[in-house]
Amino acid sequence: MDYDLGDDAGSLRKHLRQLISDHIPPDFLGACTDDPQDLAITESFCKLLASEGLLALAWPKEHGGSGGSIWQQTVLREEMWAHHEPRGPQYMGINWVGPALMRYGTAEQKAKHLSAIASGEVVWCQGFSEPEAGTDLASLRTSAVPDGPDETGWRITGQKVWTSYAQMASWCVLAACTHPDAPKSQRLTLFLIPMGRAGITVRPISSMLGPHHLNELFLDGVRAFPDEVLGEPGDGWQIMRAALAFERVGIARYARCESLLDRMQTHLGDDWDQLPESIRARWVRALADLRVARLLAYRAVSLRDDPSADAAASAARIAATTCDQQIAELLFDVLGPSALDGGGTAALRGAVEDHWRYAQAATVASGTIEVQRMLVAHEVLGGHR
Repeated sequence: MDYDLGDDAGSLRKHLRQLISDHIPPDFLGACTDDPQDLAITESFCKLLASEGLLALAWPKEHGGSGGSIWQQTVLREEMWAHHEPRGPQYMGINWVGPALMRYGTAEQKAKHLSAIASGEVVWCQGFSEPEAGTDLASLRTSAVPDGPDETGWRITGQKVWTSYAQMASWCVLAACTHPDAPKSQRLTLFLIPMGRAGITVRPISSMLGPHHLNELFLDGVRAFPDEVLGEPGDGWQIMRAALAFERVGIARYARCESLLDRMQTHLGDDWDQLPESIRARWVRALADLRVARLLAYRAVSLRDDPSADAAASAARIAATTCDQQIAELLFDVLGPSALDGGGTAALRGAVEDHWRYAQAATVASGTIEVQRMLVAHEVLGGHR
């Protein structure tokens, strides 16, 4: 397969790299660090991208985007991820919240939320996973019961876990059970809830991913109004599946891995020739695997409106996340004990150690690798299941 990213892919990539070089510090490792300045950097950079029509590059113009192609958006994703995602938490709003709103939202919801996302003014979080419903989201227990004089609204009670960016988000796409006696695929409803609403409590979770990233979200009788339902009541599972497919394709993990390998080879210089033959063989194998992961991602992008899009996205996710861990182990073996020095004196300014930590969770986040394999198997086997 030969995927043509377009005549302007090279110039777009060059321009994005120049913007990153001019506005993002060389030691930047993402928005979720101990230094609040890193979050501030992402906020200002998102506004810069928005001013040039790049933040929501492939969105339709009527929704605040630039009407670009999905391949231009792919170039943007690759460059952002290769440089430790200088859009910070905005990628969630751009990659899947916005597209889900375009597909399932009302005219009023689109008018209220899409332009704010496209301009980089708001941060969204995702209230899906729960302590006993991470992989099997359809069985989640957070409940939304009818409320109000005519019972057109809801009161939501429950707990969410692993909620990225909840501590900085303005809005949450929240999944709750509105039809407990219905089949699993019809139990859930998605709500668009402001994070400042009464009854919402956010508590950070300490993890190896570092500070200010993962959170618990507690909901104690949180009010939800009819105009805050995304889609129709009971359609939550269908929308969640589409949203997670957007997210799985939207993170170009392979680009980060390729960037780290390139930077490491430059860092090694003449010492490259001193690496053991076994390490260099693994390096070549890793480069081949990364090309496969890239092509699988391109295939998923090309099929995004096809019935097989979910399985294609899962296949791309499997390849990318396994490459994440493969590259992390390879680079650790190249550096030896010095790889554990996450400080500014470490090789690549601590990027290797940072990548290794995040790679450990790569095959769990956004649906475990076991679930991704199951989705691909169902698509391949079809009627032979």
